[in-house]
Amino acid sequence: MFSLESLVRGNIKRLKPYSSARKEFSGTAEIFLDANENSFGSPLATSYNRYPDPLQLQIKEKISMMNNVSASEIFIGNGSDEAIDLLFRIFCRPQMDNIVICPPTYGMYEVSAEINDVEIKRANLTEDFQLDLKRIRDTIDRNTKLLFICSPNNPTGNLMERGTVLELAKSFDGIVVVDEAYIHFSDERSLIDEINAFPNLVVLQTFSKAWGLAGLRVGLACANRDVIELFNKVKPPYNVCEAAQKLILDALDNESQMRANVAAIKGERLRLMNSLNAFPIVQKIYPTDANFILVKTDDATRIYEFLLNRKIVVRNRNNVEFCEGCLRVTVGTPDENAELLNALNEYEKSIVY
Repeated sequence: MFSLESLVRGNIKRLKPYSSARKEFSGTAEIFLDANENSFGSPLATSYNRYPDPLQLQIKEKISMMNNVSASEIFIGNGSDEAIDLLFRIFCRPQMDNIVICPPTYGMYEVSAEINDVEIKRANLTEDFQLDLKRIRDTIDRNTKLLFICSPNNPTGNLMERGTVLELAKSFDGIVVVDEAYIHFSDERSLIDEINAFPNLVVLQTFSKAWGLAGLRVGLACANRDVIELFNKVKPPYNVCEAAQKLILDALDNESQMRANVAAIKGERLRLMNSLNAFPIVQKIYPTDANFILVKTDDATRIYEFLLNRKIVVRNRNNVEFCEGCLRVTVGTPDENAELLNALNEYEKSIVY
């Protein structure tokens, strides 16, 4: 049976979080002489001499209305990578506990595990890149604290079966982390609406993909409020800068533009997939719910280098287990996609069979 209390590391339970000036005072005032800021400002035209809101409350209020969750069920971080790292620091005891990942998948789970000195156990996806329920259950042991599921998955692009994910959340006594970085490009709904039914479910999203704000490094986690309180307890006091918070708020006020961009990307995705299917060098195009396409080719490295010489960069996934011969191609603008297709036509003509 799931018990949050039994999962949290002892040192985290005992931790007295740092109390910042902006956390102690959250009202309105005209003169701030509490945080040792530079009251004379900075050389910049826009003033950033004051510390930002440590809990990003305005952003959370807007997200809560968009996703029908409470602001207390939202964590805002320095990219979703911060949330991933915090999960390790909250729940995993170094050299004692382990996590389960489902390769091929996003590489940051493994990197964060290694940084935090936590054992990595693998339950590989099926041949069609779906979760193998039996394999996952056989891999989990009494020291497994986190199960990472990327959906839509990176690098394969496919959405994981919702029923399987929820069955794991129901049966696993640890934390099920569902990374939805690409969910806005899917026609299926987010698992955020399940967090109240499953207290061990943590759903990650990001402003880097659909919102087109990768340079701001802002991500979020939605979960039971008890889990979010742990995130806020462990995070740095000012983990999202004032400039990023202001720009995120501006973006949230223009959700319609984001939706329009996503629709355009989905249209280009279909066009690109249909065009790539016509090339003899393409052996398979995998189904995708993301803003990228995994393409199996007859010589991924050679094609990658050919494109690179024409100043077109795709991702060579040939060395990733189960993705041999594959290139991961992000859906670009119509002009960028046309340049890619023209370059592949050149490559086809240059091949001597």
